[in-house]
Amino acid sequence: MKSKLTKVSLAAAIAAASFGMTQAQAADYTFSFAHVLIEGYPNGQAALRFKEEVEEKSDGRIQIDVPPAAQVGGDVEIIEQIQMGLVDIGIPPTATLGNFEPRMQILDLPFLIADYDTMVKVLDGDVGREILDTLNDDNMYGVNFWGAGFRHMTNNVRPIHGPEDLGSDPHVRTMQAPIIISTYENLDANATAMAFTEVYNGLQQGVVEGQENPLANIYTMRFHEVQDYLSLTNHAYHAYAAVINQDSRESPPEDLQQIMLGSLRQWSRYISSADPR
Repeated sequence: MKSKLTKVSLAAAIAAASFGMTQAQAADYTFSFAHVLIEGYPNGQAALRFKEEVEEKSDGRIQIDVPPAAQVGGDVEIIEQIQMGLVDIGIPPTATLGNFEPRMQILDLPFLIADYDTMVKVLDGDVGREILDTLNDDNMYGVNFWGAGFRHMTNNVRPIHGPEDLGSDPHVRTMQAPIIISTYENLDANATAMAFTEVYNGLQQGVVEGQENPLANIYTMRFHEVQDYLSLTNHAYHAYAAVINQDSRESPPEDLQQIMLGSLRQWSRYISSADPR
């Protein structure tokens, strides 16, 4: 009897394992969605909601893997991997994309977008579509913009009321974006390009004394722990662009393509609703 039960249990275990393997292999298409943000950040949460929605609406035909927090590299590395097809989807800042497609740099001009309503009209309208289409030459398809809010400044030297409060210090960390760096240089300020994932340590160790980011980034990355002053400068809108490798976008049939594109557009609206403005 014992031997028979053992055989039955073994058969059940094999059947269960086989069923699990079948379930794991059920997806016809697997895509990676990489970003540098922590999962608690609104964009990080939206990426996970996107994964859930696409997998549900596709009836499991699509699987989305979401490595967060720069697990596969910083924004520059993620963009390079999207171009090569090593990563399928990303949400890099438009400022970083400007290093690959110079026409994206127009969004880095200071005070270009005055307020939230103007941002919606520009980025969700014909102008935004024209800007995203410039990425076609770089083997990427720009789906839409994912917002993050207007950038503000923090530092350990003084409150920033105007350009005269910058000067030779504080040394301000910026993204690796020519227009942003040039803006600070034209204000006779010191700007240091630094990867987003290195900013906290850079501030803590005094490599830089200030930085610029939306409030959501400042809070979730806990920059307030190593900064004394927050100045609500509202000087530029911090946009991300949802981009897909061209071959990855075209690989599934039309119905699955529309599920993916529709979900990316849907969850950008989630970001907008979380925007603290």
